[in-house]
Amino acid sequence: MSENKTKPTQVSVEDFIEAVEPAAKREDAKVLDALFRKVTGEEPQMWGPSIIGYGSYHYKYESGREGDMCRSGFSPRKAKHSLYLMGGYCDDITAKKREAFLKRLGKHKTGASCLYVNKLADIDLQVLEEMIATDWETMNRIYPE
Repeated sequence: MSENKTKPTQVSVEDFIEAVEPAAKREDAKVLDALFRKVTGEEPQMWGPSIIGYGSYHYKYESGREGDMCRSGFSPRKAKHSLYLMGGYCDDITAKKREAFLKRLGKHKTGASCLYVNKLADIDLQVLEEMIATDWETMNRIYPE
């Protein structure tokens, strides 16, 4: 079985954020970091070269593949911010809540397990905070430490 490529690193989150380009994405990343810290109560850690993660969990699929990943997080990419809110993909009740949140969020796109936002000015940060909190609670319930 192959090993996960995305693992915790010792890279400083603050140094990573300070290097984000363009400057507008860097400022958004600072806001996202503060929001995730507030909701999760966790200090962030870099996962791989570009994911800022909060907390961690161990998963195991029926196939036997297993690994560790951050419970929640984001990556401030040039084109779009990628937000990793896994609870809605692990729980049907949270998935239904997510649908309602997304209707109120503002301009966004979704992928297999990501929420994509061009810039924070496009969305309602209060709704995002509610999404992060709901997702965090779900992950802690499904994957207790």
